[in-house]
Amino acid sequence: MRTKMKTTLTIMLTAAMLAGCGKSGGNSGAAAGDKPGEPAKPLEPVTLKMYQIQSLWTEADFNLLIAEPLKKKYPHITIEFIPKVDVEKAMAAGEQIDLIAVWNGNMPYYKDFDLFDNITPLAEKMKFDLGRFDPGSLDSIKALSDKGELIGLPNMLQFNALYYNKEIFDRFGVPYPKDGMTWEDAIEAARKVSRSDGGVEYRGLDPDYLTRLLTPLSLNIVDGKTNKASLANDAYKRVFEIGKSIYDVPGNKPKDVMKGSALDRFTKDKTVAMLSTINILDRLRQTPDLNWDVVQFPSFKERPNTYGMYDLHVMTVSKTSKNKDDAMRVLEVLFSDEVQLLSSKTAGKLPVMKDPKFNAAYLQDTPELKNKQIQSIFKSKPAAAPAYSMYYSKARGLLVNNFVDYVNGKKDVNTALRESEEAINKLIESEQKK
Repeated sequence: MRTKMKTTLTIMLTAAMLAGCGKSGGNSGAAAGDKPGEPAKPLEPVTLKMYQIQSLWTEADFNLLIAEPLKKKYPHITIEFIPKVDVEKAMAAGEQIDLIAVWNGNMPYYKDFDLFDNITPLAEKMKFDLGRFDPGSLDSIKALSDKGELIGLPNMLQFNALYYNKEIFDRFGVPYPKDGMTWEDAIEAARKVSRSDGGVEYRGLDPDYLTRLLTPLSLNIVDGKTNKASLANDAYKRVFEIGKSIYDVPGNKPKDVMKGSALDRFTKDKTVAMLSTINILDRLRQTPDLNWDVVQFPSFKERPNTYGMYDLHVMTVSKTSKNKDDAMRVLEVLFSDEVQLLSSKTAGKLPVMKDPKFNAAYLQDTPELKNKQIQSIFKSKPAAAPAYSMYYSKARGLLVNNFVDYVNGKKDVNTALRESEEAINKLIESEQKK
């Protein structure tokens, strides 16, 4: 059924592109005179439509980082943000789609729809400097394309960090966590603060989710090129064993492993001493009664100063857009130094640029974070991200279930990994037959 839908959508997209042939941008060439020496013609008014897959942009951030600065630089462009429409349905209905915001892990699912365009020729045409971006982030996006094309630009990096509750460490007279810890160091610290006190059960370390341990080793569950899982190896065994070591700390294993909200346990219950997870700074800003701080994400010994793979929010230009030049002008504004600094200092969207000034400026306009060790985050770098598979999300759930069985003593590590691999490949085979 899904294959038939993709075929129909692909035909419709192809028809849309043919209809727009010779119109690669609604204002293509409009900024220059028809002949050398002629004055530039004014750019014609145009309305663009921006969609998002998942909730990556709020209306407030869209206005701050796109709509308002765009109005100043290119007043001929009107941009409409359509945050809650199903993109697949919009494609099937032949709706105008010019820009799409998407998480890089979701891009493989839409690859078969031929929705994302190679942005490199457009960037060259519009003299847009791709050399300003962190090259690892661009490589991670290129890995999603069968031809190694750059099918989008990263506008935000989701970092990993270790957050800790200072009051719990103070209660038990234990030194605070520090930068440069390995997972073994973090587990040892957890032993010192996992205990019962005053009728409250305190847990030393919550790893949040299995992917927080997998991604620093660039373990992707399903190979994005072959759509096969290969898990019965030493790398996955290492992750499973570290994960079990965390929960084996006396008093540190919750009733239901990998269930419930780790964030709530840390910010609401205030019974977790350390939480290793993604960017939760916005939530922490709204929890003034929690005495917390942050340090560098724990590393595997074999991968020092490395956290999860390039976890990116990406802006793409739709292949069906008849206004590609103007869509690129939107990206020119979004990725200008001025707007990227605003994104870093005020909006809390961490830019993915080479220049260290963007990291240095991170959340400087947030007084609640003034005395926090925010710069510790940047002592680690993201691991390389291999190509995601469209089956990643479903495969992840199967792997997590077997990890929980291993933690709870129902399976040994080799059985858990072997059964995960078999179940995932069986799932993929079944999905491909639909």
